[in-house]
Amino acid sequence: MAELSTIARPYAQAAFRMADEAGALSEWSESLAALALIARDSTVEQLTTDPNFTTERLSALILGVLQGKVSAPVENFVRLVAENHRVDAFPEISSQFESLKNEREGVQDVEIVSAFPLEAAQQADLAARLEKHTGKKVNVHVTLDPQLISGVKIIMGDKVIDASARAQLAVLESTLRA
Repeated sequence: MAELSTIARPYAQAAFRMADEAGALSEWSESLAALALIARDSTVEQLTTDPNFTTERLSALILGVLQGKVSAPVENFVRLVAENHRVDAFPEISSQFESLKNEREGVQDVEIVSAFPLEAAQQADLAARLEKHTGKKVNVHVTLDPQLISGVKIIMGDKVIDASARAQLAVLESTLRA
């Protein structure tokens, strides 16, 4: 079976093209984020595998939850995804759409994993340094991981900067063993 990211890619690209042509990237972004939340709901997950629940009913249910908060093109997109039995791909479609949108807008998503909560000033300082380093605007998402002991780990796409005490101790351990 194909990976969900492979399945979601053409849908995300199609959604991006439609949104870009209509000048509605933000609207589509919000709609796809809402659809991703709906698709993660346990009831919806069960209904996607129920052979007695038609794709028409599933798309009607999803659109009913959104109650007219999405445009007609998004509604058509929901119906298409449901007809192809790919509602489970909405979270990945949304993620890939965001990547395409960020690339277009020159924005880089950055995850900062910290051993301790970061104050707003610390987050702003890190964001400014990362913007200077990447030459792009950054969206910073902070998560906590006490196992880092201290310091931070910065994840930008496929690049990782690990400035945590745990990483430094691992390097020291391997040096001492050599």
